[in-house]
Amino acid sequence: MRVYRLSDLPRSEAAHVFGGIIAGEFVSQGGVGFEPPGCNPHADEPRHVHAGGEIFVLVQGRAVVHLDDGDQPLAAGDVGVIEPDENHHLESDREDPCVVVWLECGPERHRDQR
Repeated sequence: MRVYRLSDLPRSEAAHVFGGIIAGEFVSQGGVGFEPPGCNPHADEPRHVHAGGEIFVLVQGRAVVHLDDGDQPLAAGDVGVIEPDENHHLESDREDPCVVVWLECGPERHRDQR
């Protein structure tokens, strides 16, 4: 996992602002999670991976991303890049729960934009 600050994202010529840090021509899916304290949306899964990369943008609060090689804390303004096939589970902080935007990028636009 790589972590950036929103203010430090590299300039990109891609179709989306994350083109300099993740593969995929378009943001192909995503959403916003208003995560309750201590919530881990995929806690029941032994492995949570994607064929492509995933981005977490913390817009409020704190979280920790549990990875096979350790935990990565995130705070508001952080951008976490999950590599393809990297096992990960995001857990919202108990004292300062997070609001997270999650995005996946790929070769095609989201189905609603086709």
